[in-house]
Amino acid sequence: MQLCKFKEYEVFKVYEDAGISAKNIKDRPAFQEMLADMKQGKINYIVAYKLDRVTRSVRDLEELIAQLELHNTYLVCDKDEFTSFYDKVFKSANL
Repeated sequence: MQLCKFKEYEVFKVYEDAGISAKNIKDRPAFQEMLADMKQGKINYIVAYKLDRVTRSVRDLEELIAQLELHNTYLVCDKDEFTSFYDKVFKSANL
């Protein structure tokens, strides 16, 4: 939440699958709700403390990034300094 305040992101909702492993995204009800909200255009940033809180599967991460791009949504992970939009920023800046 501090990162959201610092970056002046408006928090739509906090999605939490307490006690459920991030080993896959399919068996996480709150995560699936978040994806549905993303697809409906309700959110444009997903902010997580660390990437391993989002997923621990490279395959799921690849699928998630494809969905993020399709719906103009960005993933920001605070402690890992990971964002899914760096590549687009650098390409558009011709760096």
